[in-house]
Amino acid sequence: MTYIDTTLARLAKSSPSQSEFYQAVQEVLESLSPLFEKEKHYLDQNIIERIVEPERQIMFRVTWVDDKGKINVNKGYRIEFNSAIGPYKGGLRFHPSVSASIIKFLGFEQTFKNALTGLAIGGGKGGSDFDPKGKSDNEIMSFCQAFMSELYRHIGPTIDVPAGDIGVGAREIGYLFGQYKRLTGRYEGVLTGKRIPWGGSLVRTEATGYGAVYFAQNMLQNAGDHLDGKICAVSGAGNVAIYTIEKLYQLGATPVTCSDSRGMIYHKSGINLETLKQLKETQQAPLEKYLDVHPDAVYKAVADYAAGRNEVWSVPCDLAFPSATQNELNQADALALLANGCKLVAEGANMPSTPEAVEEFLKARIHYAPGKAANAGGVATSQLEMAQNAAMIQWSFDEVDLRLKNIMKNIFTNAWETADEFNQPGNLVLGANIAGFRKVADAMIDQGAV
Repeated sequence: MTYIDTTLARLAKSSPSQSEFYQAVQEVLESLSPLFEKEKHYLDQNIIERIVEPERQIMFRVTWVDDKGKINVNKGYRIEFNSAIGPYKGGLRFHPSVSASIIKFLGFEQTFKNALTGLAIGGGKGGSDFDPKGKSDNEIMSFCQAFMSELYRHIGPTIDVPAGDIGVGAREIGYLFGQYKRLTGRYEGVLTGKRIPWGGSLVRTEATGYGAVYFAQNMLQNAGDHLDGKICAVSGAGNVAIYTIEKLYQLGATPVTCSDSRGMIYHKSGINLETLKQLKETQQAPLEKYLDVHPDAVYKAVADYAAGRNEVWSVPCDLAFPSATQNELNQADALALLANGCKLVAEGANMPSTPEAVEEFLKARIHYAPGKAANAGGVATSQLEMAQNAAMIQWSFDEVDLRLKNIMKNIFTNAWETADEFNQPGNLVLGANIAGFRKVADAMIDQGAV
């Protein structure tokens, strides 16, 4: 058996029924084979065995009371995956799909994504199977306070600094921060994604979407091309998608799709950003309401999608930005994108493309940016928020945006040059995985058997 097979077999035994986690580990390890052939000391130091196991896994019961006085129980998680290069850093996700497997795959990916930023942050992730949809503000506050009543024991500004993710925005961060402050009596940068008046950073809301577009811009510029005039397919309708769309417009491209859990919009003349923000940021309304304002757009419900397909990827486009969730783009979707002329895919979500889809992109030799590289802008700006909190200052929007732009350029350059080093020019999957892994692994070796 190869070291990949041996590792996956061991994980299947020690962490059963965690398919998303296995998928993430396999994708990274397969990319690392050229590194291990060149630099065998990583295997001699048993880095693989060490790096695939979280340093700490915290699971806890969250008990909260709803508006009817009923006691509800959810499960909470915090996976502190790796602290070799800094305190644990990664978001909290509140969604019914959350499980140990989801949180572990996200924490594993986060470790290498954070390393790519060049900033001093380790990898972690957390969340709960709590569903914020349909809950009142009071119920969400009740849940967040109960969640933090356990989590506060394990976090701190130089220990573990959670942020937001799916289902966790500024409202939830506010309730979590308030409870942390109430329990500890400390006002410190223990959470990122805060609102501006009490320690938040400008550009944090926009950062993941903006960063994905900056990364795509670097890929195109490196090939002598540009964003201006490009037609773009975008999935999702949350912060990542909305601000991907906003930055695409700012740089001259035309985004024509977006989607939510109920369906997708195709607006050939371009998604109306003002309408989208009104629906999703103000009204929390389903995307089908977009047609009330723009009857020339096309709406397709999930129930009407072709079997096994995501119809977002069926429209003609030059560039694609998967910005919703994991495994949202499969092999059939990838083939449809390629047939429709797509020449670049930049992942705004975490692991949105299945392994089969990634294989199609690599085989077609299009520009393909994996999530750990393309969507690292969010966590990078979270670290910039930590820096501002530590210094008790606030930078301007333009200063944070410029820092973000430079970070994304550096991530691209690092991944590109690493791919060249291993004689696979343009393979940013290999380049990003090796560059991120090498930084973490070298730190682990320097620090001894930890």
